[in-house]
Amino acid sequence: MARDFYEILGVSRSADAEELKRAYRRLARKYHPDVNKEPGAEEKFKEINRAYEVLSDPQARANYDLFGEAGVSGVGAAGFSDFGIGDMGGFADIFETFFGGGFGGFTSSGRRSQGPTRGEDLRYDLKLEFREAVFGGEKEIRINHLETCKTCQGTGAKPGTRPVTCSTCGGIGQVRRSARTPFGSFTQLTTCPTCGGSGEVIESRCESCGGQGHIQVSKKLKITIPAGVDNGTRLRVSGEGDAGLRGGPPGDLYVYLFVEPDPEFQREGNNILSRIKISYLQAILGCRIPVSTVDGEAELKIPAGTQPGTVLILEGRGVPRVGNPVARGDHLITVDVEIPTHITHEERELLEKLAKIRGERMGKGGLEGFLGSLFGG
Repeated sequence: MARDFYEILGVSRSADAEELKRAYRRLARKYHPDVNKEPGAEEKFKEINRAYEVLSDPQARANYDLFGEAGVSGVGAAGFSDFGIGDMGGFADIFETFFGGGFGGFTSSGRRSQGPTRGEDLRYDLKLEFREAVFGGEKEIRINHLETCKTCQGTGAKPGTRPVTCSTCGGIGQVRRSARTPFGSFTQLTTCPTCGGSGEVIESRCESCGGQGHIQVSKKLKITIPAGVDNGTRLRVSGEGDAGLRGGPPGDLYVYLFVEPDPEFQREGNNILSRIKISYLQAILGCRIPVSTVDGEAELKIPAGTQPGTVLILEGRGVPRVGNPVARGDHLITVDVEIPTHITHEERELLEKLAKIRGERMGKGGLEGFLGSLFGG
């Protein structure tokens, strides 16, 4: 019984074109007969190629999903023999897989595209203190990136000169060589060793950039941190990546934020968590005490009879919502009650009178047991 094409490639039936291509290239490298000499590798390779050939064609894939292999019996065949030069998708992929070359970057006329190329994106990791993440603000950072050389305007050539067409490849950027495989002879296109694939040669290099067309520059940037950001937040700074080639636009800078822990506060979503300790008398009688918040000191009301572990809320003292700094979470404060281990003789007499009034007996636990009973312990 024929195996399922999706199973052969190890992908789900919902896999997109990019997933199919990655799976195909990985398996094709593994089972290519020039690489894998184990028995059955060649048949496995043909099976992989057949599965990708069908699933990479939207119409063939639709037929296969409806009718199985019977619906694609006329589509190609296992192996390379049915790939024409016009079948650039599969043909280019297979050459890239085995020879590292392929047809990437070529136009239908066979000449390499010399159009503008966008610059690379860059990443910068930025550490923030807890309050900086809560309230945001400006941070100054220093980055190193590539900028277009102002002397040669990015051509890499000495001012007054221009790059010339490479005589080795004729400006194509790649050279042809024949390669024999178990499936026949093919013409392989590899990167031109003279021009490195650019199709041009610089005879007189720019002295400022050494012919690269760009230079490494250290630069200071001011980054605006929005209020309420959290660990892993990514900020994009447009145009601050590496310079593009041949007049292409620069890449972007991505700033990843990492918030350092605070010894006093923790964050849970848009709420801030902290703990306070109060005496057993404050818990019994109630009081008002100053507490620390990210906004500074605030007054917290402790209701009479507050139990250990009670969570009291300061509304609107939490973390602002990103994009809406007026809307803030709450500050949740967990109350810890301190039970004394040593008291004066006078304090003991007063507490024993209180115990008698409440009808409590001083059992084996003594005073601590009585105090524990006041708090449900």
